Amino acid sequence: MRNVLRATRPRPAARRTRLAAAALAAASALALSACGTGSTSGDSPVADVSMAADADKPGTILDRPFDKPDLVLTDTTGKPYDLRARTKGKPTLVYFGYTHCPDVCPLTMSNLATAMKELPKADRDKLEVVFVTTDPERDTPAELAKWLPAAGDPSFVGLSGPFPTIQAGARQLGIGIDPPSKDKDGKIVSMHGAQVMAFSPKNDRGYVVYGESTTVEEYAKDLPKLIRGENP
Repeated sequence: MRNVLRATRPRPAARRTRLAAAALAAASALALSACGTGSTSGDSPVADVSMAADADKPGTILDRPFDKPDLVLTDTTGKPYDLRARTKGKPTLVYFGYTHCPDVCPLTMSNLATAMKELPKADRDKLEVVFVTTDPERDTPAELAKWLPAAGDPSFVGLSGPFPTIQAGARQLGIGIDPPSKDKDGKIVSMHGAQVMAFSPKNDRGYVVYGESTTVEEYAKDLPKLIRGENP
């Protein structure tokens, strides 16, 4: 399956896949989620991925992989974490979300954790799963340290820090996120990416994207190949 990444103008989209018929191709958006409201801001930049239609493939393989973000934040121990340096040469999955998300974020972390349990220990030890908060004011390192083991796995890396730094890192992956805000009912809403980006251990570039509907079984099938740096 071959895909072409292209930038697009800001458009309103939330937790849905937009399809555009064109010959044998279909366009699938890297959508943003607004947890708790089901709506998004129309000012958030999004990236589009055009891909050959293949219902049997959960991941989208990018023709133009992303460089790993130049992102230095704080991990759950309170120490600086340089994403590029700490994950260099390692198969890495990166996800932008927040701990107060009622659905997508905990489900994604749980699916990944469950799929990883099916891997041999040697493979589990190689894989890095990095959760970057989009709500750093509430998601302190201590809060992430409590949430990640319950929502996912103790081995998952949780990162927090200044929102502008997090936003810039997300943009390097074509993901537009907005600062947390309150909706009309006073509920805090955080815009976050609804996708997992897989980085190859061979060149440290993000070459496969998984949407929020990816199942445990689909992750379990693909993870061994991702760990080897192969196309799923």
